[in-house]
Amino acid sequence: MTGIGAPRPRVDGPAKVRGAAPFLADLPNDGGLEGRFVVSGVAAGRVEAIELDVARGLPGVVAVFGPGELPALPTLANWTLGQERHPLQQLDVAHAGQPVALVLAETAVEAERAAAAVLVRIAAAPARLGLAAHLDLAEEIDDWAPTRTVTGDVDTALAGAAVVVRGRYRTANRHYAAMEPAGALARWTGEDLELWTSTQWVGGVREALSKLLEVPLERVRVRAAHVGGGFGAKGSCWPHEIFAALAARVVGRPVRIVLPREQSFAAHGYQPETDQDVTLAADRDGRLTAIRHHSVSAAAMHDDYVEHGSLGSRSMYACPSIETLDRIVRLHLPQPTFMRAPHEGPGMVALEIAMDELAERLGLDPLELRIRNYAERDPTSGKPFSSKALRQCYEIGAERFGWARRSAAPRSMRDGDELVGLGMASALMATFRFGSSARVTLERSGLVRVETASHDIGTGVATILSQIAADALGIDPDRVSVRLADTALPEAGGTFGSATTIGVGSAVQAAAVKLRQRLEELAGEPDLRPHEYGEVLALRQLETLAETASWAPRKEDAASAMNAYGAVFAEVRVDPDLPVPRVSRVVGVYSAGRIVNPRTARSQLIGGVTWGIGQALLEASPVDPVTGRFVPAGFGSYRVPSNADVPALDLSFAEEHDPIASPLGARGVGEIGTIGIGAAIANAVYHATGVRVRELPIRVEQLL
Repeated sequence: MTGIGAPRPRVDGPAKVRGAAPFLADLPNDGGLEGRFVVSGVAAGRVEAIELDVARGLPGVVAVFGPGELPALPTLANWTLGQERHPLQQLDVAHAGQPVALVLAETAVEAERAAAAVLVRIAAAPARLGLAAHLDLAEEIDDWAPTRTVTGDVDTALAGAAVVVRGRYRTANRHYAAMEPAGALARWTGEDLELWTSTQWVGGVREALSKLLEVPLERVRVRAAHVGGGFGAKGSCWPHEIFAALAARVVGRPVRIVLPREQSFAAHGYQPETDQDVTLAADRDGRLTAIRHHSVSAAAMHDDYVEHGSLGSRSMYACPSIETLDRIVRLHLPQPTFMRAPHEGPGMVALEIAMDELAERLGLDPLELRIRNYAERDPTSGKPFSSKALRQCYEIGAERFGWARRSAAPRSMRDGDELVGLGMASALMATFRFGSSARVTLERSGLVRVETASHDIGTGVATILSQIAADALGIDPDRVSVRLADTALPEAGGTFGSATTIGVGSAVQAAAVKLRQRLEELAGEPDLRPHEYGEVLALRQLETLAETASWAPRKEDAASAMNAYGAVFAEVRVDPDLPVPRVSRVVGVYSAGRIVNPRTARSQLIGGVTWGIGQALLEASPVDPVTGRFVPAGFGSYRVPSNADVPALDLSFAEEHDPIASPLGARGVGEIGTIGIGAAIANAVYHATGVRVRELPIRVEQLL
């Protein structure tokens, strides 16, 4: 088997291993300039003076732009933008790291030297920093999803409940820390703009630049080379892309801006810290009677982004009364944005630790509590699920993990001198679906080309699209090449939200089926064999034959609730004298529809679980209370898991096919592995130590 379902290796792997895969910074910039931002070192204030002449006089410097010296940009309320407030357009400073000047020079070294020579005097103003200190300022705003839901009567249910648990749970600011820093290279030819950028959405960047620069959409072409990690940060159009294009138009030469690592932490989003208040009520048999989940997240002063921490609580468990609320507190910090597994990623931490606490109060096994509250329909909307194999995930995961050997009491399991803890959690992530198009072309030689403006950001997209096309045409995937990430190709949705296989994969399948049908029409026979394709083209004197198709969600699909699910089991070991938790074993089983490529899908799970280990034990971006800067500024100070932190992972999928979610039967895989693991580790730490931790990442001092 080589088509759908085959564990084929990634087609981009060899080039990346050899160092032959070009990334944004590797692209030639013939005749172009390199740009570097000068950024604010304070969180709030106003630029009083800026000295640019010294920098302008340095070797290689072509231009230096201070606040207001570049053409004004219109205000644009558009979700393709990472932030609506453009830097370099005003004197006011709203966060540390905000660009206040832009240097253009012949080389990157000269640009960096000149940026260091720019002297900026900012009259600092009192800065609002720290979510916990400003919870009284929380506000509710309109967003893409409801920020408030009410089902049933939570107050009455709480008043009559046999058991009630309530806790405050916190998750930290976190950053993407992608291996490849973001960057853009802009080149104008007359009135036409070509932009190369490290992005997850060439179409979104194109739309934003067209409107901001007031250039017809057809005159803007956006392309991406290989993308060295995105995780959501590269899913929108950010200032480095906007100002590369704007500055290139002003100076009449190509301009490339590649963000240095230390600027990346403030330049294109982060996952904001959350403060979540969760109350659960149940009867004596452990059946939930009420869920109340109120979540507050940090936001920028001038832009709106809500981390919907309560999203998972609306759909996870059967419960007659559910109340959720998501709010923001505006702080003098950069604009946060979607980060791999947004919303449920932080939010399920709170819900799943609270469920562990409820199980303990009831004297129930944590897995049994979840099974007793298994939802057969979405508890908030009442809709049936498009497909759900979570019960199988629980059963398979518990068996493979050996959950039955877990003793109930904390600190009751040891291996030598080490305390051993076993914890588990459920995982849920909403299914996103974006309409997309694709073109499939057959050459007379028998080779096939797939073209779509989607992206492979290291997830294996090119590999699975070749498999989908090959499967529909009945050929070997090795005969299929894939072109991606160019707005000159058929339009596709962004590569985020675990939506690419659903949308782009379905479009490729539709185009390949159309192509095969067209070949059969040309041949005059219904059962054409693949080796005859070239003969048909030769007979019809055609060098190539192409078909384009689109796919979009159907209106009737909205009658179903769609989510990916998982059951995660974690084992930790803790030295009682120096209580540093070490994850020693993880078993995860996931419900994500049909799996196109088990190898690349499992690779996504490995990355997600590793990400969750970081959330649980390592990752945090604290803010300096004096300067308002994020303390980490690179891999030397932002701690991510290393090989020593990640044990062998037993990760698999339940057998499933979801024809409502997509014609392929697939749902999203890229983010579900991130969810649940943080809570499972926290619950395992409690089982090992008897110390209940409600704040991630877990610190040694919390366990002493």
